[in-house]
Amino acid sequence: QVQLVESGGGLVQAGGSLRLSCAASGRTFTNYAVAWFRQVPGKEREFVAGNSWSGGTTNYADSVKGRFTISRDNAKITVHLQMNSLKFEDTALYYCAARYSPYGGYISPTPTAWNYWGHGTQVTVSS
Repeated sequence: QVQLVESGGGLVQAGGSLRLSCAASGRTFTNYAVAWFRQVPGKEREFVAGNSWSGGTTNYADSVKGRFTISRDNAKITVHLQMNSLKFEDTALYYCAARYSPYGGYISPTPTAWNYWGHGTQVTVSS
Protein backbone atom coordinates (compact mmCIF):
# COMPACT_ATOMS: atom_id res chain seq x y z
CA GLN A 1 0.00 0.00 0.00
CA VAL A 2 1.29 3.43 -0.93
CA GLN A 3 0.01 6.38 1.06
CA LEU A 4 0.43 9.75 -0.61
CA VAL A 5 0.41 13.12 1.10
CA GLU A 6 0.16 16.40 -0.80
CA SER A 7 1.21 19.80 0.50
CA GLY A 8 1.84 23.31 -0.74
CA GLY A 9 -1.59 24.45 -1.80
CA GLY A 10 -2.98 27.84 -0.91
CA LEU A 11 -4.37 31.12 -2.10
CA VAL A 12 -2.43 33.08 -4.70
CA GLN A 13 -3.13 35.96 -7.04
CA ALA A 14 -3.32 35.42 -10.77
CA GLY A 15 0.17 35.48 -12.24
CA GLY A 16 1.70 34.12 -9.08
CA SER A 17 3.37 30.80 -8.33
CA LEU A 18 2.94 27.84 -6.04
CA ARG A 19 4.92 24.67 -5.53
CA LEU A 20 3.05 21.51 -4.64
CA SER A 21 4.77 18.51 -3.11
CA CYS A 22 3.80 14.87 -2.88
CA ALA A 23 5.44 12.43 -0.51
CA ALA A 24 4.92 8.70 -0.16
CA SER A 25 4.60 7.71 3.47
CA GLY A 26 7.38 5.39 4.55
CA ARG A 27 8.86 4.78 1.12
CA THR A 28 10.43 6.33 -1.97
CA PHE A 29 8.96 6.68 -5.43
CA THR A 30 11.51 4.35 -6.98
CA ASN A 31 9.73 2.25 -9.64
CA TYR A 32 6.58 4.34 -9.34
CA ALA A 33 5.23 6.72 -11.95
CA VAL A 34 3.67 9.78 -10.35
CA ALA A 35 1.09 12.21 -11.69
CA TRP A 36 -0.87 15.26 -10.65
CA PHE A 37 -4.58 15.61 -11.32
CA ARG A 38 -7.02 18.33 -10.40
CA GLN A 39 -10.73 18.57 -9.91
CA VAL A 40 -13.33 21.25 -9.40
CA PRO A 41 -16.80 20.53 -8.05
CA GLY A 42 -19.14 19.19 -10.69
CA LYS A 43 -16.38 18.32 -13.14
CA GLU A 44 -14.34 15.22 -13.86
CA ARG A 45 -10.87 14.78 -12.48
CA GLU A 46 -8.40 16.24 -14.97
CA PHE A 47 -4.82 15.18 -15.72
CA VAL A 48 -2.24 17.90 -15.14
CA ALA A 49 1.23 16.34 -15.37
CA GLY A 50 3.08 13.11 -14.75
CA ASN A 51 6.44 11.46 -15.07
CA SER A 52 8.05 8.05 -14.97
CA TRP A 53 10.04 6.96 -11.95
CA SER A 54 13.32 7.74 -13.70
CA GLY A 55 11.99 11.07 -14.94
CA GLY A 56 12.73 10.04 -18.51
CA THR A 57 9.11 10.27 -19.65
CA THR A 58 7.02 13.30 -18.84
CA ASN A 59 3.54 14.31 -19.96
CA TYR A 60 1.67 17.59 -19.48
CA ALA A 61 -1.86 18.69 -20.19
CA ASP A 62 -1.96 21.28 -22.96
CA SER A 63 -3.53 23.78 -20.58
CA VAL A 64 -0.44 23.83 -18.34
CA LYS A 65 2.43 23.33 -20.80
CA GLY A 66 5.06 26.02 -20.39
CA ARG A 67 3.69 27.05 -17.00
CA PHE A 68 3.88 23.92 -14.82
CA THR A 69 6.88 21.66 -14.24
CA ILE A 70 6.88 18.26 -12.57
CA SER A 71 10.09 17.10 -10.94
CA ARG A 72 11.47 14.66 -8.40
CA ASP A 73 14.22 15.08 -5.86
CA ASN A 74 17.33 12.98 -6.35
CA ALA A 75 16.41 10.55 -3.60
CA LYS A 76 12.98 10.06 -5.22
CA ILE A 77 11.30 10.79 -1.93
CA THR A 78 9.23 13.75 -3.08
CA VAL A 79 7.58 14.78 -6.34
CA HIS A 80 6.97 18.48 -6.94
CA LEU A 81 4.69 20.45 -9.20
CA GLN A 82 6.00 23.96 -9.79
CA MET A 83 3.12 26.12 -10.98
CA ASN A 84 3.95 29.49 -12.50
CA SER A 85 1.82 32.14 -14.18
CA LEU A 86 -1.23 30.82 -12.39
CA LYS A 87 -4.64 31.61 -13.82
CA PHE A 88 -8.06 31.75 -12.21
CA GLU A 89 -8.99 28.59 -14.11
CA ASP A 90 -6.19 26.68 -12.34
CA THR A 91 -8.26 26.84 -9.18
CA ALA A 92 -8.97 23.25 -8.11
CA LEU A 93 -8.26 20.52 -5.63
CA TYR A 94 -4.96 19.01 -6.74
CA TYR A 95 -4.31 15.30 -6.24
CA CYS A 96 -1.12 13.30 -6.38
CA ALA A 97 -1.40 9.81 -7.88
CA ALA A 98 1.03 6.92 -8.30
CA ARG A 99 1.25 3.51 -9.90
CA TYR A 100 3.87 0.81 -9.93
CA SER A 101 5.70 1.14 -13.25
CA PRO A 102 9.28 -0.15 -13.07
CA TYR A 103 9.82 -0.10 -16.84
CA GLY A 104 8.69 3.47 -17.35
CA GLY A 105 6.78 4.24 -20.51
CA TYR A 106 3.53 5.99 -21.25
CA ILE A 107 2.12 8.35 -18.63
CA SER A 108 -1.63 7.84 -18.82
CA PRO A 109 -3.92 10.87 -18.43
CA THR A 110 -6.78 8.59 -17.37
CA PRO A 111 -7.52 8.60 -13.62
CA THR A 112 -8.48 4.93 -13.58
CA ALA A 113 -4.95 3.98 -14.68
CA TRP A 114 -3.55 5.16 -11.33
CA ASN A 115 -3.70 2.96 -8.27
CA TYR A 116 -2.82 5.22 -5.37
CA TRP A 117 -4.16 8.66 -4.51
CA GLY A 118 -3.62 11.34 -1.94
CA HIS A 119 -6.41 13.36 -0.35
CA GLY A 120 -5.62 16.51 -2.29
CA THR A 121 -4.45 20.04 -1.61
CA GLN A 122 -6.52 23.08 -2.53
CA VAL A 123 -5.18 25.68 -4.92
CA THR A 124 -7.16 28.89 -5.22
CA VAL A 125 -6.16 31.58 -7.70
CA SER A 126 -7.79 34.96 -7.27
CA SER A 127 -8.39 37.04 -10.35
